[in-house]
Amino acid sequence: MNLKENAMVHSFGHAVLVVVYVSIVAWVMQHAQEWFKHGKTVFTPVAFLLLFVFSAAVVGTLVLGRPVLLYAEGKKKEALQFFGFTLLWLFILTIAVFLVLAAIK
Repeated sequence: MNLKENAMVHSFGHAVLVVVYVSIVAWVMQHAQEWFKHGKTVFTPVAFLLLFVFSAAVVGTLVLGRPVLLYAEGKKKEALQFFGFTLLWLFILTIAVFLVLAAIK
């Protein structure tokens, strides 16, 4: 397996992890009103803002972490290639989710 194929496979794994993480957060948000129905306090928006910040960090790490490390090691071409593959896989997975939603409806 050459370097380009390895980057394609590895970036696919990162994209799948983003989809899994987003799915978990979406599931939590879907059930949040039921779980936290005992009253609105200042902690409800704080919890969701903290979830937003944490999510940005997790997804940012999955999408940009490896490319930044590669770039810092002087592997600029590989960094951009990995980043591009990750975005491509995310685009393909996003289209797949929309197609599933369209098929269900």
